[in-house]
Amino acid sequence: FWMPIQTRTEMLTTGFRSVLGIKVFGADLAEIENVGVQIERALSDFPETRSAFAERTTGGYFLDFTIKREAAARYGLTVGDVNDIIETAIGGKTIGTTVEGRERYPISVRYARDFREDIDALKRVLVPLPQTENSKGLPAMGGSGKTQDPLDQRIAHVPISALADIGFKTGPPSIRNENGQLVGFVFVDLTTSDIGGYVARATERISERVKFPQGYYMQWAGQFENMRSAEKRLTVLIPFTLLIIFVLIYLNTGSAIKTMIVFLAVPFSLVGAFWTLYLLDYNTSVAVWVGLIALAGLDAETGVVMLLYLDQSWEKHRHAGRMNNLPELEYAVIEGAVQRIRPKIMTVCAILFGLLPIMWSPTNQAGADVMKRIAAPMIGGVITSAVLELLIYPVIFVMWRKRSLPKAGTF
Repeated sequence: FWMPIQTRTEMLTTGFRSVLGIKVFGADLAEIENVGVQIERALSDFPETRSAFAERTTGGYFLDFTIKREAAARYGLTVGDVNDIIETAIGGKTIGTTVEGRERYPISVRYARDFREDIDALKRVLVPLPQTENSKGLPAMGGSGKTQDPLDQRIAHVPISALADIGFKTGPPSIRNENGQLVGFVFVDLTTSDIGGYVARATERISERVKFPQGYYMQWAGQFENMRSAEKRLTVLIPFTLLIIFVLIYLNTGSAIKTMIVFLAVPFSLVGAFWTLYLLDYNTSVAVWVGLIALAGLDAETGVVMLLYLDQSWEKHRHAGRMNNLPELEYAVIEGAVQRIRPKIMTVCAILFGLLPIMWSPTNQAGADVMKRIAAPMIGGVITSAVLELLIYPVIFVMWRKRSLPKAGTF
């Protein structure tokens, strides 16, 4: 069982009282319940399943009044007249409002409990019959041919058992409707955080053991639905973020080649990011993808710093007239890459020292699980991208700049 606040949060965000849920769509509630029970049995012994429960859509008991239309017509009553008596005498009907100062209270009337506590008592509920009038609009005459005194007139009544059949029937306690179709819920609780993998395996189990009638189908919901929605948004956000980073670097460097060199750090940083996730046994999630997006920005920062020092060394030697052959180019690159290694390492260390305390936070601390999954890929990615920038960037820079030498060299 979950804590009440967690159950409430899940209900507000997904509509389910569990992490994962299955919606069964169809045209008949009884058949929907049958399919849901089959899914419950198929997942009850499935690995990584804590519990599976199918909502019973037809388990309610109701007091049903079936009005006899022909009998009601013989007494001069309509179905609406009988329903009004049922509503007023049994359920209660508001007939007015009492005003007490600024307060207003509705006035409701109905039979006392002794007259409506069981079926036998309900069968004795009296229904008043309409008074008949002659053609002149006067009350009906008595047996002596004289008009009866209004005080002697009596309103005729008939018990409701003569007008309706009363009994208990089973039916749905609640009817769910979604997208114009009836729907039933199956609540699934997991012991794993890999929701995507569980859904893929569980779908195979359900397809093997559950037979869906024609026109009936299922749909995963709960946190899985939120995850799919987040994936659709990330498919737009990630390319858009990379495009923004590319434009910013291009505006800074003014060269498409330099921008592409900086962007080479992204795949190398992903190597370290995914290795870190593997070692920490973290599954991919929205928090992990947010960390990967932030990692792209860190790669651009450290890559621009490395490229800046290489360009400064290149420009320095070129203006001094010492950029005429390949050895002079290599010397300039070594000066820019090796002799300026301290500021580069300080840049990487500043990033790491800012992220490592997040990994030391207690697991039970509020927000720690999310922050760790954001910081983990950033830590691993910064380390591998730093290795790339210190070892591979100089080589790529030499291969690019040697084409600008007055005389072609070999490398």
